[in-house]
Amino acid sequence: MDTMTLWHLTGWEFAALAFAALLVGFSKTAVSGANTVSLAIFAAVLPARASTGILLPVLIAGDVLAVLTYRRHAHWPTLWRLFPAVGAGVVVGTVFLVWADDAVVRTSIGVILLVMAGVTVWRRRQADADGRDGRGGRDGKVRRNGGGAGQPEASGSRAGRVKARSYGVLGGFTTMVANAGGPVMSMYLLSAGFRKLGFLGTSAFFFLIVNVSKLPFSAGLGLIDGRSLFLDAALVVFVVPGAFIGKWAVSRINQRLFERLVIAATVVGGVQLLLP
Repeated sequence: MDTMTLWHLTGWEFAALAFAALLVGFSKTAVSGANTVSLAIFAAVLPARASTGILLPVLIAGDVLAVLTYRRHAHWPTLWRLFPAVGAGVVVGTVFLVWADDAVVRTSIGVILLVMAGVTVWRRRQADADGRDGRGGRDGKVRRNGGGAGQPEASGSRAGRVKARSYGVLGGFTTMVANAGGPVMSMYLLSAGFRKLGFLGTSAFFFLIVNVSKLPFSAGLGLIDGRSLFLDAALVVFVVPGAFIGKWAVSRINQRLFERLVIAATVVGGVQLLLP
């Protein structure tokens, strides 16, 4: 990574990164998946390949705050089912990063963003269809079960195991290549029947563990070094207010409208990365 480029940020570029960091904190405690906008901003302001390593510590800071906020609501059986497949996906993503140059990574991030936006639209339509057909099942209230997670569907069946492995590998690959595993895991957790607090608690622990495990891979690839960590130290300051705003807004926000804005911003960001 050419870290010298990090010291030539304009005021507007740093402001964009600071806003992206604030949005990371907000997404971790309110609307998971909103940090795809942060991903697009980082990749647009910084070299695309380097941006994945610089964003990672910012995401971990958001994960820590999310775990502190929703630690009682995680569903650990779901996490243990996912981790082996996610590990395989991270290894595949690491191999890809060894091979790919900055242009390939930039294009890949753009494609991943557009695909994830499409997946999110599909997920919302499926949820709406299930609700109309009476199959939505839950009223959104979180029932207590040990850690306080919303009761997910049983996934000990063969189909459930295949689904967990498929989402796990894809999530591991996308989170390693572009820190874009959020929409993949969001779709899996929602399809498994999680509701707000169980969803947020389970995803908080999931991404904290996965993102921390990515640190040695990113450092080994030269995506994290002393200079990048100085920039991270400046940006982490903005994650904290974003997390507090998210905690305040989680029970008040019009999530449907916000998801539409996130999808629109993600599409714009993805298209921008694909342009020459």
